[in-house]
Amino acid sequence: MPVGIITGASKGLGRALAEALAARGWDLVLDARGAQALAAAAEAVSAHGTRVTTLPGDVTDAGHRSELVAAAWKLGGVDLLVNNASALGAEPLVRLEGLPLEGLRRALEVNVVAALGLVQEALPLLRASEAGAVIAVSSDAAAEAYETWGGYGASKAALDHLSAVLGEEEPGLRVWAVDPGDMATDLYAAAVPDDKDPRPEPGSVVPAFLRLLDERPASGRYGAPALLESR
Repeated sequence: MPVGIITGASKGLGRALAEALAARGWDLVLDARGAQALAAAAEAVSAHGTRVTTLPGDVTDAGHRSELVAAAWKLGGVDLLVNNASALGAEPLVRLEGLPLEGLRRALEVNVVAALGLVQEALPLLRASEAGAVIAVSSDAAAEAYETWGGYGASKAALDHLSAVLGEEEPGLRVWAVDPGDMATDLYAAAVPDDKDPRPEPGSVVPAFLRLLDERPASGRYGAPALLESR
């Protein structure tokens, strides 16, 4: 069975993707900071009959990252790494003039530094896989300038660039930065609590991620809405 690591898997897109992969027979290592929510997600994912290891913790902790990769190795290796865990930098989001620098550091640490750290930890196993792939969950804020989204967008732009370089340096892997588009998630609600417009559920964009795994296009940046529209 293929093995995947998904960070930020207790809710939202991470959980939806975990359930979809488990339904396809993937064994999974799931991470999130909230142990209770992660346990609930694991129960739902395990219902598909695959092996699921949960490790509550913070991806900025190097020891925790090592534990995630070690758990995947026990399941057979790493065929897919999904860097989904994210931090906003401020909740709700604020203009750059008021963005706490500690918040910016946190966004960069979670969204960029920890993501690269986990890639570095998992690279030997990804290279050993016959179909190793890395997915970096990006954002349209990485490519477009939206008021109040500067810190978060900058961190995702940096993640996009790291992913692009990794794709060049690791031609044997597939490295995809994926903009999932607007979704109804806790992260978005925390970012813009006054926005009451309905947003698509995270599960609605999961087929775009599955398409990447099925078709294995070249490493690069992809938008989930475009992947869905062109099916």
